[in-house]
Amino acid sequence: MKIQDIMTRDPRCVSLETPAREAARIMREEDVGIIPVTEGQSRRLLGVVTDRDIAIRVVAEGRDGDTRIREVMTSGKLATCKPDEDIDRAMETMAKEQVRRIPIVDDRGELVGIVAQADVVLKARNDKKAEETIERISEPDKARG
Repeated sequence: MKIQDIMTRDPRCVSLETPAREAARIMREEDVGIIPVTEGQSRRLLGVVTDRDIAIRVVAEGRDGDTRIREVMTSGKLATCKPDEDIDRAMETMAKEQVRRIPIVDDRGELVGIVAQADVVLKARNDKKAEETIERISEPDKARG
């Protein structure tokens, strides 16, 4: 099974200048815990912002809801997959990186979808592999103690 068969296509995105309050509102409307951060009309993936990013980097630090996403998002080396890769690749990457969601990008680095842990569990054929993936995602990070 290919990633494109289970991914959520064209997820809502925010820009670097979007206020954290707006990102949180979108998360509530879409019932999601992650929103990709993209560059303009190109949808080139720049990073992601999670509900945890907002809780830790905005609320816990006493920042205002108008804080721009560029100040609180996760960026740098993001784990991604391609839509034509096998679902096993997504599961391996999610387990290795210990992430519950992974952006799906095309050859230009533009966002085309997202795969969540729930997608893997609900739609993947290999139940044992999906179960192992979830266990590995949830393992404590030994580097963090």
